[in-house]
Amino acid sequence: MSDYQSDFVRTIVERGFLHQCTDLDALDALAAKKVVTAYIGFDCTAPSLHAGSLMPIMLLRWLQKTGHRPIVLMGGGTTKVGDPSGKDESRQILTEDKINENLTSIKSIFSRYLDFGDGASDALMANNADWLDDLQYIPFLREYGPHFTINRMLTFDSVKTRLEREHPLTFLEFNYMILQAYDFLELARRYGCDMQMGGSDQWGNIINGVELGRRTDGTSLYGLTSPLLTTASGAKMGKTADGAVWLSSDQLSAYNFWQYWRNTEDADVGRFLRLFTELPIAEIERLEALDGAEINEAKKILALEATTLCHGAEAARNAAATAEETFEKGGAGNDLPSTEVSEDALRAGIPAFEIFCIAGLCKSNGEARRLIKGQGARLNDQPVSDETRAVTLDDLDASGAIKLSAGKKRHAMVRVG
Repeated sequence: MSDYQSDFVRTIVERGFLHQCTDLDALDALAAKKVVTAYIGFDCTAPSLHAGSLMPIMLLRWLQKTGHRPIVLMGGGTTKVGDPSGKDESRQILTEDKINENLTSIKSIFSRYLDFGDGASDALMANNADWLDDLQYIPFLREYGPHFTINRMLTFDSVKTRLEREHPLTFLEFNYMILQAYDFLELARRYGCDMQMGGSDQWGNIINGVELGRRTDGTSLYGLTSPLLTTASGAKMGKTADGAVWLSSDQLSAYNFWQYWRNTEDADVGRFLRLFTELPIAEIERLEALDGAEINEAKKILALEATTLCHGAEAARNAAATAEETFEKGGAGNDLPSTEVSEDALRAGIPAFEIFCIAGLCKSNGEARRLIKGQGARLNDQPVSDETRAVTLDDLDASGAIKLSAGKKRHAMVRVG
């Protein structure tokens, strides 16, 4: 690691962020002598980003922490097209109002990870709709179309994979890589942006931007990608059986976010500590060397650190305290997901299978029935054996709540509202 001149390159190599770079030695030399400006784009396809976006966000954070300037590029324009990278099917076309609604919702996430302002290394946020929306089709094609060949575009994974599987690739999506390349050129012209970063599935799109800058403006630009992340068992990062692990508390509670990291597979602990926390490498090496039951302490530290970055120190501490109360002391912590039901409904009695759905622990009555039949359901820490057993006011504990558990790791509270 000591061979690198710049703190930025040394850090991302040491922590496992580097997959590919167009010219790592030249980038390292550049980052050692000046403030490098780099961007990552985020399309606005949902009201929140999820844990799968944490790797690029942390890459921007380390860029800033090592003295450089990050640009968060919001895809207000490119979301209207849809990135085909890594997708077998076309993305849903969103209305402009929905895109802008998502964009507004996503913006707040970045303020937790980056410092925005006017300083040399302060982050800035841009929206590619500012230049893409006003492009004139024929002039744009005449000026930039000659720099892209269909032959080359067909070799990129985002196109090749779709064609090999005989899934349609629309002309709309085919244009995405040209627009992304143009984004890089525009950011270089507007803000002196030196580099585009992203996941390894973006490599072809990034190379297009590097080459477009060289051909049109004679600019030396850089591309850098991080590895696409899966868990040790091969699951996609940021996904669970219950859905996406959202970064917004409106979409997923801080407690459930904490719980996601606490449930990390043993083999992933060291890697995730490097990528998703700022703990020193020496401390991470100590934690990942733990085995047996002790590795659970490392997972709690991972959960606390990752949740602190995303939701703040207080929310992380509360989530940890709730987990301790729930799992280690057999109680019901304050941060457990909570659902309200009417007093009249409980007075009449709610079938056990139904209340597990109401609490969000099961997606359907059938799933709830299977959970109970499989002996995975508990009510106030007692097994539920009868799926039609009536849950009533008599089941409320001293605090006026009913604790429901699906398996050992998922819990929820039902209260009278």
